[in-house]
Amino acid sequence: MYKQILIPVDGSSTSNQALQEAIKLAAIHQSRLRLVHIVDESIPYNGFEGFIDIVALREALTSAGKATLENARETARKNGIEAESTLLETAGGRIADLIAEEAKRWPADLIVIGTHGRRGFDRFFMGSVAEGVTRIATMPVLLVRGK
Repeated sequence: MYKQILIPVDGSSTSNQALQEAIKLAAIHQSRLRLVHIVDESIPYNGFEGFIDIVALREALTSAGKATLENARETARKNGIEAESTLLETAGGRIADLIAEEAKRWPADLIVIGTHGRRGFDRFFMGSVAEGVTRIATMPVLLVRGK
């Protein structure tokens, strides 16, 4: 049923829970798994240009993203699933849009994404990538709620 499953990963416990669900589904459906990590390059440009080394920060974010992907690939591999991965970058764009675009481009049959389940003011201020993905994705989205 689901032959291509896309999973955004960020290394958080919620993301890792979603990865475990995606691995289970991939095993059941003999699916291909694609791991996606997004480096948001707009973070250094929010008024900190004169205080930090932006090039070093960008390199650190990219390096951390690659490590996150490798850890997720290794988790999948340990569970008998080979996963491909991609590191995407955005400079101020919405992360949810980038995830949905990548899922459509690949093309994914399912997106599995972790959600922190924030409510009220926390959700208002922090936003929700998972909610954004569910609103715009053209394929089913499985939300995995964090503990």
